[in-house]
Amino acid sequence: MIKKPSRNELRKKRHLRIRKRISGTPEVPRLNVFRSNKHIEAQLIDDINQTTLASASTKEKDLNIANGGNVEAAKVIGKVIAERAQAKGYKKVVFDRGGYLYHGRVKALAEAAREAGLEF
Repeated sequence: MIKKPSRNELRKKRHLRIRKRISGTPEVPRLNVFRSNKHIEAQLIDDINQTTLASASTKEKDLNIANGGNVEAAKVIGKVIAERAQAKGYKKVVFDRGGYLYHGRVKALAEAAREAGLEF
């Protein structure tokens, strides 16, 4: 009997393929996206020093997001991560979609970050 791999395993394989080519530096960090059914998270990562420079998530209480699993929440997170990145002096980033399709919530987060001033 053939065992079908889970969607998350396939996503992780795609993410590893992407990560072979994408890397964040101290000057141009990587904007990583993680999406679950209930929440969406974004991080600015410096892969050379292995540090997280800034992050934003729908799990944060002070953002007052009622439903973290929709496009509107992703737009808010995109705007917040762009503001936090610019506050730390980062204008250019490399976008890492995390193995997810560039569609829906991931696309909304990316477009909101671009509108708020990040370049990628």
